[in-house]
Amino acid sequence: MKTMLILVVLFCLADRSKAPSPPVRKADVIIYGGTSAAVIAAVQVKKMGKSVIVVSPDHHLGGLSSSGLGFTDTGNKEVIGGLSREFYQRLYRYYQDSSTWKWQKKEEYGNKGQGTPAIDGANRTMWIFEPHAAEKVFEDFVKEYKLEIYRNEWLDRTSKGVIKKSGGIRSFRTLSGTRYRGNMFIDATYEGDLLAAAGISYHVGREANTVYGETWNGVQAGVFQHGHHFKSRISPYKIANDSLSGLLPEISYEPVAPNGSGDRKIQAYCFRMCLSNHPDNRLPFPKPEGYDSSRYELLARVFASGWRETFDKFDAIPNRKTDTNNHGPFSTDYIGKNYNYPEASYEHRERIIKEHELYQKGLMYFLQNDHRVPEEVREKMKEWGLPKDEFTDNGHWPHQLYIREARRMIGEYVMKEADALGKTQVPEPIGMGSYALDAHNAQRYVQSNGFVQNEGDIGVHPDKPYSIAYQSILPKATECKNLLVPVCLSSSHIAYGSIRMEPVFMILGQSAATAAVLSIQHKVSPQKLNYETLKTVLLKDKQRLEN
Repeated sequence: MKTMLILVVLFCLADRSKAPSPPVRKADVIIYGGTSAAVIAAVQVKKMGKSVIVVSPDHHLGGLSSSGLGFTDTGNKEVIGGLSREFYQRLYRYYQDSSTWKWQKKEEYGNKGQGTPAIDGANRTMWIFEPHAAEKVFEDFVKEYKLEIYRNEWLDRTSKGVIKKSGGIRSFRTLSGTRYRGNMFIDATYEGDLLAAAGISYHVGREANTVYGETWNGVQAGVFQHGHHFKSRISPYKIANDSLSGLLPEISYEPVAPNGSGDRKIQAYCFRMCLSNHPDNRLPFPKPEGYDSSRYELLARVFASGWRETFDKFDAIPNRKTDTNNHGPFSTDYIGKNYNYPEASYEHRERIIKEHELYQKGLMYFLQNDHRVPEEVREKMKEWGLPKDEFTDNGHWPHQLYIREARRMIGEYVMKEADALGKTQVPEPIGMGSYALDAHNAQRYVQSNGFVQNEGDIGVHPDKPYSIAYQSILPKATECKNLLVPVCLSSSHIAYGSIRMEPVFMILGQSAATAAVLSIQHKVSPQKLNYETLKTVLLKDKQRLEN
């Protein structure tokens, strides 16, 4: 019996020794994320002759750029350079092929979206496009540069997921057990998961104005700069004007805090829906699971007040489709339901994403079918549906929720309101932005007068295009010496409202990759990289750095 037991133990040990150990994948630069910034950063690393691996939690690459945000928020197009501009040039060339115009004649669409000539006056750009067209451009980059991409790979966010040594990241592990080891790392996620797992300082929510000497940060009750507020007195109660009846759905019981005060609230998320009005390419909005028309009673009261702006953000993109965004006091933004998202577990995030999907699908069904919606709105809404030729593996629904803001690193330099308004000269610029300080509503509450209102809608235009500081994509050297963060960069909430545009993310992705490669070549940390060395390469690659 004892001999048999020994044989069993030896057999188990031998069998265990044969079990394959989790793979370790190595490259000079490891990029975590599947966003537009991630793809562009990988292209830049390969162009500079170093090896790179993209570890993407997403199957579909490109983030929002390929998931419905086709009506690009550009600001001043002339400050968009480098590979970011090349992305939009490639889209222009894509639409020169007559076969891409399946549902609409190119002449019918006209010159919309073509924008201005490129900086060199040669290649034209296309700033407005369909989701599948953008994804094709990203996949073309992958094929042309033979990028090594591992999809559906999720960072292990536990304490053992990231290994640090000598002040830098040595490797990180994904939930599959695979470990990725590199010299330099880039966090190109919308959430900032790698930077958080690496123990780097960050902020979630809105800072008080006193933190950085700002004006438009924090709570901004009574400030209405985009028109996404209640213009009429609308009762928030289940029985109109009866406070004892309780609040309608989608309204917070929490009283609004003083203006300028900080909080943990996040500007609202939504899906940027791509819709079609071509009879042969549209699908009706089905009644979603758990549909309850009462949750849209507040919108019914808005209609009853005379509001008629339903279709003001059905922005036209090619082939009789839209990039449909939030507009008005009650729209596709699911206000107040994303506060926990940035730091939530993957499972909790999935629930939040599903809640946003059901809310938004329910809203579309309500607009098409509910008798409380004015007849002319219902009939026009029935002309629209989900496009059969977009997001074909996801029920024609966008793959990516619009994560307008999540974590923001607290790094070597914090981009602030004055920087993003073009009022300062930031140190060591690596790219430019120009869009307005753009924040969506963060809460819907009951005013002291007993009527409902939204809060957080800001749109302040800069004096001129502004530069973005190199040190804003760098953690503090004491926290990590080999990570660059081009998406969840170091910025106040309100400055991030301008920086957070897809063209800028691609600009910063390229600059981060350039700095990573140069740091390897010069055997220094990115924090100690000579800026003039970096600047020379950025300018050679047609990045725009300053006015």
